[in-house]
Amino acid sequence: MANIRQLDPSASPLDYYGYELRRHREAAGLTLAQLGSIVFCTGSLIGQIETALKVPQREFSERVDAALGTGGTFSRLVGLVLRSQLPGWFQPYADLEAKATFISSFQAQLVYGLLQTKAYARAVLGARDEGDLDGKVAARLDRQRILDREQPPVLWVVLSEAVLHQEIGGREVMREQLAHLLSLQKRRWLEIQVLPFEAGAHTGLMGSFNLLRFDKDPDIVYTEDFVQGHMTANPEAVKEGSVRYDHLQAAALSVDDSAALIARVMEERYGIEPDGRDLA
Repeated sequence: MANIRQLDPSASPLDYYGYELRRHREAAGLTLAQLGSIVFCTGSLIGQIETALKVPQREFSERVDAALGTGGTFSRLVGLVLRSQLPGWFQPYADLEAKATFISSFQAQLVYGLLQTKAYARAVLGARDEGDLDGKVAARLDRQRILDREQPPVLWVVLSEAVLHQEIGGREVMREQLAHLLSLQKRRWLEIQVLPFEAGAHTGLMGSFNLLRFDKDPDIVYTEDFVQGHMTANPEAVKEGSVRYDHLQAAALSVDDSAALIARVMEERYGIEPDGRDLA
C-alpha cells in the first residue's frame, strides 16, 4: 500500500484545506478518481491537493462543494488558501487593498496587479520562480475579485509608457494584456492614463507607488523595493504621495488619448497577422 502523506491541519490554510478535502471525500465513500470524474479533473490532482502539493482554485472549490454537499465550506476556505500564497510581507497590503474605497496607482515598469491577465502575471511571477507558480498566479488573480464587487473601489491607474513597451512574456501575451487594458476602460469606477515619454522628468521618477483611501481609516501610501513592500500612514508621506500623484495625472494623457496610445502600441508593436506572422 502506498504511503499517504499525513497533514497537520493547523500547519497552514493549504494543509487544512487538504485535510478537510480528504476527510469529506472519504466520508462520502469516493476514491480520488471518482471525485475527480465528478469535478472534471484527474484523481492525481485531487491527491496533490489533499497532500498540500497543489493549490486549489475557486472553480475547483465550488465544484467540490457541489459534489460533496459541503454547503460552501471549500468556497469559503479557498480565499484563505490563496491569500496564504502571497508573500508574507505583501499580505497586509492585500488586506488593506481589499478594504480600500479609492486606489491610486502609478506604475513605472509593470501593469498593476489588479489589471494583469493570467498570462502576463505568470510571466512576471515566473521571472524568479520559487515554489508553486500556479498557486502564486491564482493568488494574484484572486485579488482582482474586488473589482467585480457590487460596490468596487474607485481605481485610478497611471502607467508609464514604458510599461506598454516592456515585452513581458512575448508578443502574444503583451497583445492580450494591452487588449485587456482597453476592455477595462468600459468600467465605470476604473480609469487608466498613460504618462507618455514626452512628459520628460516627472514626479514618479523615484519609482512605482500606490495610495489607498478608506471611508473611516487613515490613508496609506505603499512602495516596494527589491526585497519587500513598505506601508505608512504618516500624514507627511501620504501628503507627499498625493501631491506627486496629482502631478503625474496632470502630466499624463487624457483617458481617451491614453486608450488611443495603448491601441496604437498594441497594433504597431505587438500586432499579429491572421496567419500568425508578425506584422513586421
